[in-house]
Amino acid sequence: MNAFTPAARAFINRFQGGFPVCTGPFDRAARQLGMNADELVELVRALVAGRWLSRFGPVYNASRFGGAQTLAAIEVPQARFDEVARVVNAFDEVAHNYRREHRLNMWFVIAAEKPGDLPRVLSDIERATGLAVYDFPKLREFYLGLKLRLDEDGTVATVPAEEPGERPGYVLDEFDRALMVATQEGLVLVGEPYAALAERLGEGEQRVHERLGRMLEHGVVRRIGAVPNHYRLGLAANGMTVWDVPDEVLAQAGAEVARLPFVSHCYERTRHDGIWPYNLFAMVHGAMRAEVAEKTACIAELLGPRCRARDVLVSTACLKKTGLRLAA
Repeated sequence: MNAFTPAARAFINRFQGGFPVCTGPFDRAARQLGMNADELVELVRALVAGRWLSRFGPVYNASRFGGAQTLAAIEVPQARFDEVARVVNAFDEVAHNYRREHRLNMWFVIAAEKPGDLPRVLSDIERATGLAVYDFPKLREFYLGLKLRLDEDGTVATVPAEEPGERPGYVLDEFDRALMVATQEGLVLVGEPYAALAERLGEGEQRVHERLGRMLEHGVVRRIGAVPNHYRLGLAANGMTVWDVPDEVLAQAGAEVARLPFVSHCYERTRHDGIWPYNLFAMVHGAMRAEVAEKTACIAELLGPRCRARDVLVSTACLKKTGLRLAA
């Protein structure tokens, strides 16, 4: 964290969401940070170039516009790991991919524009790798919200992020889709990013503002702002904790785990007989493995006898992290 300036820390703490959708957004954001727009644009460019941020712009939620996501895993022989990673990562629908310490050692998220695309992509990956792909669809979401807090002493912590409640579905039109394709890798880092986006799309800037605002309101856009690179910022230990909880008490148990302030994602997912007995997934993060172990112990204490078996799969490499990608 020595490369960090107070301005960079303040920017990331303030704008992991909530970046203005208006004319002159960098000017408005910069005033909140005691900077000018040009200084802030250069700061964001440097953070992206230095990989402190994965990207800067909208974060899309496929499930809010009729798309679909799933989590999948493969048991990859060590000698083939790099080869299989290249094959899996070549699929545009693979939004994230991690190497984890487990027999199932490659875990990736597939995000597709249409639910019917998921079986096709899973099948294509099986065929391309020659390996069994295990599908772990989300059956119930207890919590999803991750925000980082960067402290002056250089420590990085996860803090709960407010997530909106259930909202009506949203049907994309041609302009929505074009807007998503144009921004899925981030906003162009200029003083007037929405004007540049409007020019690229051949539309008025006001229409871009209106449509992004509507997608934010409906949850198609989760947030607009900085997407921190957790590994680069110091959260090198990413632990996917998994728990076998009796189905009849899962709703209560999942809700309790989701309320823990250090849990960033909490879901019910499917089991696989003979392979995977766990139905409750809870993500925790830490600077070191010991921190992940402490947080995992807190979950175990909370669940008590309701937990019949558990494991924690620590990630050892981030193989891909792009988010949702729609075909142009």
